Amino acid sequence: MNGENKVLDISWGTILKIAIASLFFYIIYLVKDILVLFIFALIISVLFNPAINFLQRLRIPRVLSAIFVYVVIFGILGLLIYWIMPAFVSEIQQFSQFFPQYFEKISPPLRSLGITAFESMENFTKALGDMLQKASSDILNALALVFGGISSTLFILTIALFLSLEEKWVEKVIGLLTPKKYESYVMYVWEKSQTKVSGWFGSRLLASLFVGVAFFITLYLFNVNYAISLALLAGILNFIPILGPVITGVVAFVFIALDSWLKAAFVLVALVLINQIEGNILSPVLTKKFIGLPPVLVLLSLTIGAKLFGVLGAILAIPLAGIVFEFCRDFLKKKKETEVRTV
Repeated sequence: MNGENKVLDISWGTILKIAIASLFFYIIYLVKDILVLFIFALIISVLFNPAINFLQRLRIPRVLSAIFVYVVIFGILGLLIYWIMPAFVSEIQQFSQFFPQYFEKISPPLRSLGITAFESMENFTKALGDMLQKASSDILNALALVFGGISSTLFILTIALFLSLEEKWVEKVIGLLTPKKYESYVMYVWEKSQTKVSGWFGSRLLASLFVGVAFFITLYLFNVNYAISLALLAGILNFIPILGPVITGVVAFVFIALDSWLKAAFVLVALVLINQIEGNILSPVLTKKFIGLPPVLVLLSLTIGAKLFGVLGAILAIPLAGIVFEFCRDFLKKKKETEVRTV
């Protein structure tokens, strides 16, 4: 069998391109932590830009518009934390005092299922301690990666503010990196996706606020203990489609049933009604002009963001996924239209 000698001919230009690409990815690897913080800042600026642009159209200078939006949003967030945190801490302390009584109520049925952790208070405390010790390193590492203390949080907010102060800076970068024949199309999709995703994110915040407040009023009317904690849980988990309301319902029912099964049933029915109003009336009204993200995409974004970058990653992964989804959807739509015209 005759073999042929094959010579792999690689030009110096190709070697140089490979070397430059390798150096680029190596630099990206070295600064990956800073790059993550920058991406978070970028997403925050993208979410706030529509509000800043709106104020700018009212002839308010962009610097004042940006500062006003950041101060108002984070000011409201700070006030909510200031008002809620003392009551939340008080409820946690109250729960810890009454936990032995709750344990005596819930342990018999769980012991009958063969769960050894509920055979005694000592076993439960030991199992809980082991679980917390096992999870603490991952949680602390995630928090350290995302926040890295006050300095990283300030870094994210400062970069986000500076990005918001610069008008259309993303569009300028897109213009530099995009081929001329695709520039107008990419710019159009970017502006549309930015507006839609920001609107969707804002509408989800409003919907979650509605669920939290409505559930708190319900718990207050039924004189339920830990009303603030359960309402806060309902509002936060409402961001998670399908699973969030289910988890809230299970947790609320178990806690309230420790006091009264009948009260727990009424509250569960009220929670179902609140979620029906939010899902079938409020959300469609708020999001009819904005992009509707598939629940699977939201769940994947939350899971991947939380796994990589903790709580902040879970929250900010949703708008990032929304922008990518809008780009892909618009690209596939245009490709299909082109194919139809060709046929």
